[in-house]
Amino acid sequence: MTRLRSLYDEQGQSPWLDNLTRPYLDDGTLAALVARGVRGVTANPTIVARAIEASDAYDEQFEALVSAGYTVEAAYWELAIDDVVHALQVLRPTFDASDGTDGLVSIEVAPGCAFDTGASIAAARALHERIGADNLLVKIPATTEGVAAIRAMVGEGRSINVTLIFSLARYGEVLEAYLSGLEALARDGGDLSSVRSVASFFVSRVDTEVDARLEVIGTGDALALRGRAAVAQARLAYRLFRTAHSGERWARLTALGARAQRPLWASTSTKNPAYADTVYVDSLIGPDTVNTLPEKTMDAFEDHGTVARTIDTGTAAADDVMRELAEVGIDMDDVGHTLEEQGIAAFATSFAHVVDTLATKAHALPAA
Repeated sequence: MTRLRSLYDEQGQSPWLDNLTRPYLDDGTLAALVARGVRGVTANPTIVARAIEASDAYDEQFEALVSAGYTVEAAYWELAIDDVVHALQVLRPTFDASDGTDGLVSIEVAPGCAFDTGASIAAARALHERIGADNLLVKIPATTEGVAAIRAMVGEGRSINVTLIFSLARYGEVLEAYLSGLEALARDGGDLSSVRSVASFFVSRVDTEVDARLEVIGTGDALALRGRAAVAQARLAYRLFRTAHSGERWARLTALGARAQRPLWASTSTKNPAYADTVYVDSLIGPDTVNTLPEKTMDAFEDHGTVARTIDTGTAAADDVMRELAEVGIDMDDVGHTLEEQGIAAFATSFAHVVDTLATKAHALPAA
């Protein structure tokens, strides 16, 4: 049995692939990864841009779209949606076998929607209606404006991957948006069991930002905290998840068929070479969670990762880490806000770059 399969079979954690590219669909790589134990797929504007720019597998379809009168940006969405549709087909057996818990594939709204509630709602609704698959998740960033859109979309019975969560405060808002969205759906007589959702809590980027701030502070107490913030915060996020998915309020929703909004650990590749290459996998294993992995991290975990429940071990120590970070001058809410802005900006840059690249290709095509 692979370690990926053991994650799910022994610990209840679903390993997903954090990548989507057409060659993986064409040559059977994605299907092979599913056979090894991958149970879902995530992507973001940077991943999609990298896939389109790095391969000629999209050229024929792109040229046909441009010849048919599509704008460059409209053609981009056709390329991205085509990959998602085929990935949904590959993962559909997993979706059916898991009663809809896994086998999910994500596509993200355009980065320009991130700070516009109405635009996020319209984009998410359009993607769901256009693709029309039960195992589709539409990703909406957890900005203040995005949280309002998430509540609205869940209230319509739409399945959402909440992305770019970097702080406990924002995660609390996301959990409330999910629960209140389900309650709105129930009031309207909707089917709560049809809604799937994950909350993508980013990990390694937190250590990158916090470590940089600790090094500026430079005291012994500060430097001793390097590499400890991300795992501690994620473990406390899991505690918030458990709290939100318990008690009378959650019992009322589950009686109506509601499914848990599982935490998804994202950004789990190690950015600092001084840290173990599987630290953000080994340290965050537990039931009712997802870890979405790039291939390099997945291969490292398969080679030498440790399958054991760790997500709720040392929770008191995690509280201590957060307290000690505050004492040396680290404001974790500000860290979250900074990373949120950086994440949106990075996705916007990737989106603009791939559109520019496609525009260059379009201009080079022979006139019709």
